[in-house]
Amino acid sequence: MEYKIFEYELLIKEQNLDSYGHVNNAVYLELYEEARWDFITKEGYGYDVIHRTQKGPVVLEANVKFKREMKLRDKIVIKTFNQWIKGKVMGFSQHMINEQGKVCSEAEFTVGFMDMKLRKLIEPTDEWLSACGLIK
Repeated sequence: MEYKIFEYELLIKEQNLDSYGHVNNAVYLELYEEARWDFITKEGYGYDVIHRTQKGPVVLEANVKFKREMKLRDKIVIKTFNQWIKGKVMGFSQHMINEQGKVCSEAEFTVGFMDMKLRKLIEPTDEWLSACGLIK
């Protein structure tokens, strides 16, 4: 199966920095989440749909690698794509890439699909799979 790659561009701002003058390690998770919200919203499964249907994604595991420093006013692109899906869970890969085309960070996320009323994982809906680029 061929997976769609989603791209999210952003500029590193003052609030993203730590006392060393580069992006704080905890901020990477926020930026990765911002990119995921951007693509699912654009693909028709944003905050409003999640709260109306009471079904949506939940992060079960995260693994982040820091490869290159990112500093103030660096322009980066976060590329997100699905790597695998098995039952109620799927794996997303995300990469932060600088203007020189160098990977600054890589992250792997295991994401489940949750029914917020039942408070448990369920099989993903076709709408969710489509938003993730898995169904045309």
